[in-house]
Amino acid sequence: MTDSAVVWFRRDLRIGENPAWGNATKDADSVLPLFVVDPRLMAAAGDHRRNQLVAHLAGLDEDLQSEGGRLHVAVGDPVDVVPAVSGSANVYWNDDYTPYARRRDGAVAAKLGDRVHRFHGNVVHPPGTLLTGSGAPYKVFTPFSKRWFSEPVRHAPEPGPAAVSVDPGIGVPDGDEPLMAGGERAALDRLEAFAAVVGDYPTTRDRPDLDATSRLSADLKFGTLSPLQIMDRIGTETDGARAFVRQLCWRDFYAAVIDAFPHTAQRAMRPEYDGIEWRNDDDDFSAWCAGRTGYPIVDAGMRQLAGEGWVHNRVRMIVASFLVKDLLIDWRWGERFFRRWLVDGDVAQNVGNWQWVAGTGVDAAPYFRVFNPVTQSKKFDPSGEYIRRWVPELAELGNAHIHAPWESGPLELAAAGITLDDTYPLPIVDHAEARERCLETYQRARGRAGT
Repeated sequence: MTDSAVVWFRRDLRIGENPAWGNATKDADSVLPLFVVDPRLMAAAGDHRRNQLVAHLAGLDEDLQSEGGRLHVAVGDPVDVVPAVSGSANVYWNDDYTPYARRRDGAVAAKLGDRVHRFHGNVVHPPGTLLTGSGAPYKVFTPFSKRWFSEPVRHAPEPGPAAVSVDPGIGVPDGDEPLMAGGERAALDRLEAFAAVVGDYPTTRDRPDLDATSRLSADLKFGTLSPLQIMDRIGTETDGARAFVRQLCWRDFYAAVIDAFPHTAQRAMRPEYDGIEWRNDDDDFSAWCAGRTGYPIVDAGMRQLAGEGWVHNRVRMIVASFLVKDLLIDWRWGERFFRRWLVDGDVAQNVGNWQWVAGTGVDAAPYFRVFNPVTQSKKFDPSGEYIRRWVPELAELGNAHIHAPWESGPLELAAAGITLDDTYPLPIVDHAEARERCLETYQRARGRAGT
């Protein structure tokens, strides 16, 4: 055993199923649990994510207190802080795979040399371990998923008997009320609650008017749950369980893509689409951000984002398609906006999903798929309850009119207390015309690239 070790917590704010923590507490006599508040990352996060982070740090600190120790919190650039705090101790961490994390971790490792012990605690199968027959990274999800489900998984060792440092550093910072209760124990409670209803997942997952999704995305982002903990609890015995675990496979897929192709954080995976002639109208973008587009399902989603820092997955696709395809605004504008506001903002997942909607990324996402916001609204929010929750000025409209209020007659609007272009905006774009404009724009980009 070594005398001492530091576990650098980052996106793994838990003790259970944590390879870095399990190995460090087994290898060393004493362990200092470290979290570095990185001012650069904190500045890039919105209030929702900062408050949730603080709540999870407080939860981790409580769990460490039950082990006789404390979470040591420091502030600064990790490239300087981690070597300074660790001294001559070995340093353990679980890898992250974004371009920024790779640069940061490489710089820290260069200073620490052979004292670094790196693990994979945030994915089921680490990037680079699942490759095609020719040894290349997968670019298509379906063959990746077949391999992903067939591979055995490796669980973290149980924590060892090491003494845990009681030095809290500067202590956990203050924060406001988070979206959800912080810490691993609260995350496990959320997992248990979802496990009880996962059988309904295939039939209810697309309904934003129902509280039918897991709400575990933020726990995966911060690592208060590991994906292996979720897989172990959910299993794959039912159609619902398999459908949900497939979402964990997508998560690994996008982590592998950004690890293999880091340029996709800034540029299209398919280079012909870097030549799209985006309109990038500032007024249209402001209307989208504020939930004032005149399309109720789009506005509801954007207001939920502002209000909670979370948006139902189906609605994320609808609002993203509207921005990129209807308004012809660069997907990177939306990706950056979502990344800042989402409590579960994760670079790999956010970039992967925005490029999927835009049709610029990996997989067979066709550029000509354009979501019709009214059709989507009627199908997935049939009684308009989701819209009524987030766009209350439309609450008195009946089910037949709430999805497209501009199609309502003056009597229906008057009875609901609505004056279009006053109490609620008219649509900022005609969807049918916007769809044709989008297809023509994409086709020009493909033509110039010779595809």
